[in-house]
Amino acid sequence: MSTILFELGCEELPPKSLKPLRDALQASVTEQLNEADITFDSIKAFAAPRRLAIQIQGISDKQPDRTEQKRGPAIKAAFDAEGNPTRAAMGFANGLGIDASQLTTISTDKGDYVGYEQTIHGQATTELLPAIFQTALDNLPIAKRMRSGASRNEFVRPVQWAVLMQDEAVIPATIQGHETGTQTRGHRFHSPDYHNIAHANDYEQLLAGLKVVADFDKRQMLIKNQVKALADEVNSDAIVPQDLLDEVTALVDFPIALRASFEPRFLQVPQEALISTMQADQKYFCLTDKAGKLQPYFIFITNIESKDPNQIIEGNEKVVRPRLADAEFFFLQDQKQPLFALTESLKNRVFQDKLGTIWEKSERIAKLSAFIATLMQQQGRDISIDETVRAGILSKADLASSLVGEYPELQGIAGTYYARLNNEPEAIAASLEEQYLPKFSGDVLPQTQIGICLALADRLDTLVGIFAIDQAPTGSKDPFSLRRSAIGILRILIEKQLPINLVALVEQAIRGYSDTEGSKIAKMGDTFTQVMTFLNSRYRAMYTEQGVSVDTIQSVQAINPHMPLDFDQRIRAVQAFSQLPQASMLADSNKRVANILAKSATVVADTVDESLLSEPAEQSLYSSVHQAQMAVTPLLENADYTHILQTLASLDEPLTQFFDGVMVNSEDDALKNNRLALLKQVRALFLTVADISELQL
Repeated sequence: MSTILFELGCEELPPKSLKPLRDALQASVTEQLNEADITFDSIKAFAAPRRLAIQIQGISDKQPDRTEQKRGPAIKAAFDAEGNPTRAAMGFANGLGIDASQLTTISTDKGDYVGYEQTIHGQATTELLPAIFQTALDNLPIAKRMRSGASRNEFVRPVQWAVLMQDEAVIPATIQGHETGTQTRGHRFHSPDYHNIAHANDYEQLLAGLKVVADFDKRQMLIKNQVKALADEVNSDAIVPQDLLDEVTALVDFPIALRASFEPRFLQVPQEALISTMQADQKYFCLTDKAGKLQPYFIFITNIESKDPNQIIEGNEKVVRPRLADAEFFFLQDQKQPLFALTESLKNRVFQDKLGTIWEKSERIAKLSAFIATLMQQQGRDISIDETVRAGILSKADLASSLVGEYPELQGIAGTYYARLNNEPEAIAASLEEQYLPKFSGDVLPQTQIGICLALADRLDTLVGIFAIDQAPTGSKDPFSLRRSAIGILRILIEKQLPINLVALVEQAIRGYSDTEGSKIAKMGDTFTQVMTFLNSRYRAMYTEQGVSVDTIQSVQAINPHMPLDFDQRIRAVQAFSQLPQASMLADSNKRVANILAKSATVVADTVDESLLSEPAEQSLYSSVHQAQMAVTPLLENADYTHILQTLASLDEPLTQFFDGVMVNSEDDALKNNRLALLKQVRALFLTVADISELQL
């Protein structure tokens, strides 16, 4: 058992790709070792700006020997009447390099054959490793490979050196065009020369002395701890997005965190703009107070242990100042006119070639938002129709602002700032940012009533318009993010407890295009059908992500409820029902009922003739159904689906006894039709909630 060390030294690797490259390298090597039946105790991957490495400890020296059974021709063809080997047997033996006398008999269900058990000796691990590592490098997820100089070898960056060792010895090989050795290089500035690795176990410790923290996760933890310590010194919290943290970790070998500051006057600018430019352009960690308000500090990570850190701090402060000044300029420039004035330029900005301008979209959003607000008012919600219309008209105004032009991610956010500066009502101002929520899976939803209206209207308008011009999502292509928009619509209606019918919303959204001068929707009926189908198809993606089983979703989709809130209530009821002890039997019984009714050659009556109920089991079922109908009626009025299914669980025993003791397809047509009518009532009861025959319990 020994230790293997592999290191590929390169020019600085792409920082956003370093962590995925590390993980892919380790996964590929692990998979190949397992396939080759080479055992090991542990495997660890390292990744730093100029290197990818793998250290494997407790690895076996060779593959285990294995026995392989070779099967030749049938016994009848292998030996003649005197028992002598035929040419077929001789040829088989010669191919294996053995004498025909060494052949054995293999018995199978198709007869006896000649055969031979051959021992395959395992290869030495050191013979297999060069190909394993080269294959792993070849399979790395690199979008675009490059060549360096005259070399024909391709990699993400020029390769400088390669290490491949078993304990203290080199494993001779050529990897990425470089002869393997035992020499590595340290920090580019602190320790640029080559250094010999005495033993494969010494790798991490040696590099630490050369100012390289090779372990990506350790380096990241060092950064997090240093950033927190510096933030605590000024009683602040650091904003540390994981993507930014990964990128910064990939940029440095030897992380040293320093805190710098900027002029407090810049804090008048929307903090989202300042944070955006400091994170995206400078890779800084911004600081906020405990209430989340930006502070005039930032923390950056340097890769050099400087004798005079103040010079580095002053240099970063000098670099960031013009960027913050640009944001300040754009912010002040936009304030020279009210937010509403910016809407004028939207009349010349195209939303989509076939769907008109952004101004026309704003008008449609305003009308659709007013429609939704009216429905919400009818449900007792406190919302102003006039303010909703005003918010709809202003919803896209900030797209014409200088600030959003420079920082597109501030759409909506900038509008909220400008609306407040213009003394627009707070309900309007807050809604301008909320219209874009949720932005991603699991994101927060709009909190204000007007924000909910805008968020729904914006998504519905885009959804209807794009389907109307035949640009629906296909495969992995979804340029308008319609799948995410559809789930956003469903989440808002469900989580905000809005009992609003999707049919009404989609029809109103289509009407918004039809009401404009020169309708942009040619086939309104087709568009409605396609959009409704698309929205209904999103339930599965949304609920499976929450851990709901597919059969539960299908059981509700089978009855096609058009109200997302109602759909969700049914899902929760079926989930609860699935846990009942009677659920499995009732699901099977419902399948049986559905099959019997489907095979009926005549139209099944809705009512049951009680006088024709001759068998005790059908009388009992009829009585139980009647009681269930009485109990379900008030529950259905309150959409209490969970209690409805709990009530219907009482039909388990009567249904079982019915199928055990009653012949449904009686020769007497009157009896048969009456029994079918009884089963129809049973099925109708369950279909008030879901088609539980879809459940796989």
